[in-house]
Amino acid sequence: MENIVARHPFYDRDIPVLLGEHVTTDAGTGCVHTAPDHGMEDFVVAKQYGIETLNYILDNGVFHDDVELFAGQHVYKVDDSVLEVLREHHRLLSCGKFVHSYAHCWRTKTPLIYRATPQWFISMDKNGLLEKAKAAIKDVSWHPDWGQARIEGMLDNSPDWCISRQRTWGVPIALFVHKQTGELHPNTPVLVEQVAQLVEKDGIDAWFELDAADLIGADTADYQKVTDTLDVWFDSGVTHESVVNAREELRYPADLYLEGSDQHRGWFQSSLKTAIAINGTAPYKAVLTHGFTVDEHGRKMSKSVGNVISPKKVINDMGADVLRLWIASADFSGEMTVSDEILNRAGDSYRRIRNTARYFLSNLDGFDPAEHAVEHSDLLALDRWAIDCAAQLQEEIISAYDQFQFHLIYQKLHNFCVRDMGGFYLDIIKDRIYTCPEDSLPRRSAQTALFHIAEAFTRWISPILSFTAHEIWGFMPGKRESSVFLAEWYPLPRLMADEKIDQQDWAAILQAKEAINKVIEDQRNQGVIKGSLGADIQLFVSPELQQSLAKLGDELRFVTITSKASLLPLTEAADASDSMLEGLKVSVQRSTAEKCVRCWHFIADVGSSPEHPEICGRCVSNLDAGGEVRHYA
Repeated sequence: MENIVARHPFYDRDIPVLLGEHVTTDAGTGCVHTAPDHGMEDFVVAKQYGIETLNYILDNGVFHDDVELFAGQHVYKVDDSVLEVLREHHRLLSCGKFVHSYAHCWRTKTPLIYRATPQWFISMDKNGLLEKAKAAIKDVSWHPDWGQARIEGMLDNSPDWCISRQRTWGVPIALFVHKQTGELHPNTPVLVEQVAQLVEKDGIDAWFELDAADLIGADTADYQKVTDTLDVWFDSGVTHESVVNAREELRYPADLYLEGSDQHRGWFQSSLKTAIAINGTAPYKAVLTHGFTVDEHGRKMSKSVGNVISPKKVINDMGADVLRLWIASADFSGEMTVSDEILNRAGDSYRRIRNTARYFLSNLDGFDPAEHAVEHSDLLALDRWAIDCAAQLQEEIISAYDQFQFHLIYQKLHNFCVRDMGGFYLDIIKDRIYTCPEDSLPRRSAQTALFHIAEAFTRWISPILSFTAHEIWGFMPGKRESSVFLAEWYPLPRLMADEKIDQQDWAAILQAKEAINKVIEDQRNQGVIKGSLGADIQLFVSPELQQSLAKLGDELRFVTITSKASLLPLTEAADASDSMLEGLKVSVQRSTAEKCVRCWHFIADVGSSPEHPEICGRCVSNLDAGGEVRHYA
């Protein structure tokens, strides 16, 4: 059928049959009208057959004066006239109304037509621009890494870049072209610079208000001023030149370009093309792409739908840092779901992080690191573990920041506050902080660990919880930079394991404590005990767990936060409760000893001192003597 000639329905004209691949068996009909002026696919097909555009429709939407039968009629109002002409020529096969999809403006919901017009282009083939751009992206770090494949796909299908727009606003294309040939004025470079100086002085309107004769004089008779404006992607795409290179405090190429996933076809691409053309290199070292927020049903935020969550309202109700924490907790590489419930959960997580910081600060009151800090070699084993735990976490957090993995940072921070600190370390050291002499080694050792951890912790959260970090910084003891945002990462030491209790032991102890806590909580709920300090426990353990727990000696009770804790072989566990940890069973009994009113432990020697009849021997030592000796916890 290719090139078979058909008669036009009412014009004295022959129309050839063209073949195209854009109409498929599952979309559209097999035989369609082709209008090269009014559709991208039609334009491409017609170009293959040497058919040029006809320019029948003017800027105002009406048919050109030389369009036979329909001159002067608006394209949206000509339907009845076309139908009437078809009837007169007996070419109307059917007439009726039916609903079908039609190009429309997404904002105003009004119909649109595509229309071919003269435009300005940047050639992608001239001077190898496209190939140079494709080569440059391989030296850029893409986050997520699929961003590279996405922009490579965009470039593979990239036509010449149309940079002109027909708008009444924007940056002008400040050129003069010959009225007949369309050629540029021979003095174009000088004229562009003169226009630039006028715009710099009087603003964009200086071009639109300019009388061409003021610049080109008598040439006005042959040359006209271009009224097109630049594509906004060109505007933003040259910020590497107009902003980065223009400011002393910035440097080219930029460390990072950050935008939404739609910008591979927009800003990322326009910046790359213009930078390659100007400088021969990519304008960025790294590119980070984020997704967009959707509601709990996966729908885009839309005012018309009414599902928009206002950031301002969240900030007013919950604080800016809660909003920032939610953003950090989400995997930005895809769509980010947000709802009131999700924000409330972020608020709970924020309070956990904030309360951890409050505990650090409250127990550093009166602590002067220059005077009171304990040498690393003299720290108690548990405090050495806590600092080493924080140092290991810091390495992971810095690595995650370097890779923009903010949701991993959130998870690690939250786990650190809930498990390592709140559920283990901070719970155990309360006894030392509150009952040991103010200047004793057990207390100063704990404070030293808290100080080092707080120094690092505040820096960890500062890029995300900026306001909270700034607030914490103002209460930290010791000399420091005026702002946390001027500080570098804190040099936390990786402390070697204690000669007796190594890191594997502490890992086993932490797991055991979590399992013991669960059993004690169950017994408390059943009314067997009122609290953990009111309990004497027996731990029936496997030989492997025995090796770790036994190293704590009498200080096992401080780790389990009970008044008495003893170890027995797992084989002797008769009526003991199972725990969630394999190799551990727990027996809990209410303590029969007297309660010390000072440390709240139930100890047999309460009242052994006539001067202090209500407190235990340990507390007497902490009050009147040099204080108790602690080795591990």
